[in-house]
Amino acid sequence: MTTSSRRVPSMARGLTLGLMTTLLASTALAQTPDYRARLPQDEVIYFLMPDRFDNGDASNDTGGISGGRLDHGFDPTHEGFYHGGDLAGIERRLDYIQGLGATAIWMAPIFKNKPVQGEPGREFAGSHGYWITDFTRVDPHFGDEAAMRALVEAAHARGMKVYMGIVANHTADVIRYRECPANDCAYRSRADYPFTRRGGVDGEAINDGFTGRNFDRLTDTDFAWTPYVPAGEETVKVPAWLNDPAYYHNRGDTTFRGESSLDGDFAGLDDLMTEHPRVVEGMIEIFGDWIDRYQIDGFRIDTARHVNPEFWQAFVPAMIARAEANGIPNFHIFGEVYDVDPAVTARFTRIDGYPAVLDFGFQYTVTDIVARDAPPDRLARVFASDALYQGGEIGALGLPTFLGNHDMGRIGGFILTAKPDISDEELLQRETLAHAMMMFSRGTPTLYYGDEQGFSGAGGYGSARQDMFETQVASYRDDRIVGGAPPTFSIEAPLYRAIAAMARLRQADVRLRRGLQTVRFAAEAPGLLAVSRRILDTAGETLIVYNTSTAPITANIEVDAASADWSSLRGDCPMSATAPASIRVTVPALDYLICSSEGVR
Repeated sequence: MTTSSRRVPSMARGLTLGLMTTLLASTALAQTPDYRARLPQDEVIYFLMPDRFDNGDASNDTGGISGGRLDHGFDPTHEGFYHGGDLAGIERRLDYIQGLGATAIWMAPIFKNKPVQGEPGREFAGSHGYWITDFTRVDPHFGDEAAMRALVEAAHARGMKVYMGIVANHTADVIRYRECPANDCAYRSRADYPFTRRGGVDGEAINDGFTGRNFDRLTDTDFAWTPYVPAGEETVKVPAWLNDPAYYHNRGDTTFRGESSLDGDFAGLDDLMTEHPRVVEGMIEIFGDWIDRYQIDGFRIDTARHVNPEFWQAFVPAMIARAEANGIPNFHIFGEVYDVDPAVTARFTRIDGYPAVLDFGFQYTVTDIVARDAPPDRLARVFASDALYQGGEIGALGLPTFLGNHDMGRIGGFILTAKPDISDEELLQRETLAHAMMMFSRGTPTLYYGDEQGFSGAGGYGSARQDMFETQVASYRDDRIVGGAPPTFSIEAPLYRAIAAMARLRQADVRLRRGLQTVRFAAEAPGLLAVSRRILDTAGETLIVYNTSTAPITANIEVDAASADWSSLRGDCPMSATAPASIRVTVPALDYLICSSEGVR
C-alpha cells in the first residue's frame, strides 16, 4: 500500500469526538423517510450503467430473445454488447453504494431498446440504453416492472433517491430513406428542402397551410428524403404514435452544426420532430407515467441541446407539476448540454427552462488542473460565470459536477493520458484531489461508477464502460487500476475509502452542501485554490484550500474578519486567525485542508 493510500483513511483519526458524533447523526438522518425534503444540492449522485454494474439475475442476460448475439445482443466479451448487469444487481448492491456516501442513484436509460443495430460488420447492442423502441417498459435485459419497483422501493426505504436517464430527442434507428440503402443519407437543410415542397425548392407543393410553426399541418413526410418503415418493424415502437414517420424530421444525419444539430439524425437514430404538438403531448404522457408508477425522484435528460427550446419550456414544468402531484417536492431535472462554455450551458437554464445542467465546464477545467497542470485560477473563472445561470450563485448549487462519464472517459484515464509515466502514489493523489475538488466545491457531486474502484480506461465511447463484476473484455482486464487492483465491489479500495470519508464530511457540514461559495485565492500556476462556503445571513464559514502543486505550500488566505477561531475538519488547520480577516495555512502537495469557523455573533 502506498504512502498516499495510508494517509487517506487516517483523516478520521483527526476528527474531534463532537464531529464524529455529528457524522454518525447525519448518516442516520440521511436514512430517514424524509429523504424527499432534501434539496438537489444536498445529494451525492452515483451514476451507473445498469448493464455494467452487477448481474443479479442471469436468466435475463439475453432479454428472453432467442438466437445469437446479433439477435439478442448479449456478448460479455465485447465492449459494445450486453454484459448481463440488471436492476436486480443494483438492488443487491445498495449497501455498497450507500456506504460510499451516495444519496441518489442515477441510472442510464432502462427503457426497452432495439437489441442490435448497425450495418453489417458494424453492429452494436443497445446495452447503454439510448436506442429506445418502447418508452413504456423496462428493457428485458435489465428486468421487468417488478424489478424496477423493487429497486426503487428498496432505495427509498434507505432514504436514497432514484434518478432516471431519459431521452426525448430520438428513438432507435427504425426509419429508413429510400434514396440511401446504406443508411447514410446526408443532412438536407430547411432552406434547400423546405417542408412545403417535395424533394427541393423546385418540387411539387405539399403540406398546404404550413406556416413554419403549425407543425400539425405537416402530413406529407417526403420533403427532404423519402422515409419508410421496413417490413416487420411497422409496430415496433411503443406508444403506437411513435411509428408514424410524420413525427420525425427525416432530414438525414446531423453534422452537429447549425440547424442539423436540432433536426438531424444521430448516426441514423430517428430524430423526433419535437416541434410537433403530438410529440410534446406524447412525451409528457410517457415520462409523467413513469413518475406516477414508480415515484422516482428526478430525470437526467439526454441530448438536451439537440431539442428546440419550446419543447423543454412545456416539458420541464409538466414533469415538475407531475412530481408535485405525487408528493415529490424536489424533483431534480438536469440536462446534458455537452459544452465547456458556461455561457452556452447557462442558456438552457435561462431560455429552455432547465432547473440545472451537467457542469461540463467544471469537468473540463478540473481535468486540466489535475492531469495537465493548468493553473487553478482557471476554475475560479468557471465559478465567476455562475451569475449566468438562472438563480445565479444559488442556482449553480444544483449543477451536477462530475469528473468523467460513459461517453468521454474517466478521470484516471485522463491523468494517465497526460502523464503516462506517473507513479502509482501520485496517480492516486491526483485522482483523490480531483474528487475533493468536486465534493467540496459548489454544485452537486456526481460520482461515475467504478471510479471508486480505481478504474481508468482508455477513454472514448466504449472504453469507459467497464464491468464492475469480473469482466470478460480483454481491454478492460488490461486497465491500470488507480490505487491497486482490489476485489470486485471492494469497500477497502483506497478511492472508495477516500470518497466515503469526503461524503461524510460533506453531509456533516451544511455549508459544504448549501453554502454559497467565495473564491478566496486562485494561483496562476499550479498551487493553491481557496474557497469559502457560507450560508446567507448566518455566521461562520467553511474554508477549503486545495494544493494542485507537487510541493507543500504555506500561505496567508483571506477570510471573514469575524472568523477568528478555527477547527480542523480535514488536515492541520490553525486554531485561530493570524490577524483579522487572515488565516495562515500549510497544505501538503496534491492535498487539501478543510477548516471551519463559527464566526463571531
